[in-house]
Amino acid sequence: MKRIVTLAAVLVTLFVATTVMAADPVRIGALFAVTGPASFLGEPEKNTLEMLVKEANAKGGIGGHKVELVVYDTQGDVTKAVQLANKLIKNDKVSVIVGPSTTGETMAVIPVAEKEKVPLISCAAGIKITDPVKKWVFKTPANDHVAAEKILIQATKLKQKNLAIITVSDGFGSSGREQLKALAGEKGFKIVADEVYGPKDTDMTAQLTKIKAAKPDAIICWGTNPGPAIIARNIKQLGMKVPLYMSHGVASKKFIELAGADAAEGIMLPAGRLTVYDKLQKNDPQVKLLRDYDQAYKKAYGVEASTFGGYAYDAFLLITGALKKGSNPEQIRDSLEQTKKLVSISGVFTMSPADHNGLDLSAFEMIRVAKGDWELVK
Repeated sequence: MKRIVTLAAVLVTLFVATTVMAADPVRIGALFAVTGPASFLGEPEKNTLEMLVKEANAKGGIGGHKVELVVYDTQGDVTKAVQLANKLIKNDKVSVIVGPSTTGETMAVIPVAEKEKVPLISCAAGIKITDPVKKWVFKTPANDHVAAEKILIQATKLKQKNLAIITVSDGFGSSGREQLKALAGEKGFKIVADEVYGPKDTDMTAQLTKIKAAKPDAIICWGTNPGPAIIARNIKQLGMKVPLYMSHGVASKKFIELAGADAAEGIMLPAGRLTVYDKLQKNDPQVKLLRDYDQAYKKAYGVEASTFGGYAYDAFLLITGALKKGSNPEQIRDSLEQTKKLVSISGVFTMSPADHNGLDLSAFEMIRVAKGDWELVK
């Protein structure tokens, strides 16, 4: 009888332990600019993350853990982003945070993540987010100096030596301006005009008139919508025939829609392969994932997936890999840093203690607007 009771006790203990494990979810926090001027970034990020969490939970979760997602809308506001980051950590007890959507918000939130020792995977591109490396901070978009270098490689091919730059006066634009000027100097380009515009400006003809007078071989605009779309239209209105480059900050069809196909025609920019996956070689390691993501997103939301939503997809894949090794913040952080050759939407990630971004020039293709769509630049 004693032996039977002991066996029953063991079975009960195992049942209770299994139940506790099954009821032990992992909570992921997210800070996205779902509304406001940067909603073209935050909305697809939110949609993508929600879609992936739903899919994961339908299959039993990740590494035996169900996933709970807590998303807050920062509206692109730096102060709100900081407040909500603290709320995610102190009230919601999240193990990792995805976002914010913009460089300015991310830079403001970094001290919170570092102080509270919770891993942050930013969806913004500014190089200062991860350079110098911060212990608890990672990001999924390729660094802006990589995008700048990709543009300058193309300008070299086209023998465009005298360049004009026009950049937005926010965190993303300021970082891009800094990288462009530094790289241009290193590579023998001459900056003949250096203009800046505000995030809320609605007309840039004054700056573009100065650029026109400088007679550049090409113009590089660095910003996120709607400013770049306004600049494209203003250039068309001024009758300027100068080749125009944009940054990866406008790598979605929304830019073509805002600028208008006519004004956007011929504009070149560096972008992730999602924009042109149907034009890639079939043996490209990203093709299947890109196609599957686009089709799943269309099915869920009725529109094509965007590069920006892809940044959240990348973050989720990174977290998925990390959760298989441990679910507390420190285990997740350590696992993120050990990521090797992870095929994702933005490229193939290889992190290290010295690199919390993990992407290089291979993350980008040069693309061009042609008849209201994207095409690869040969």
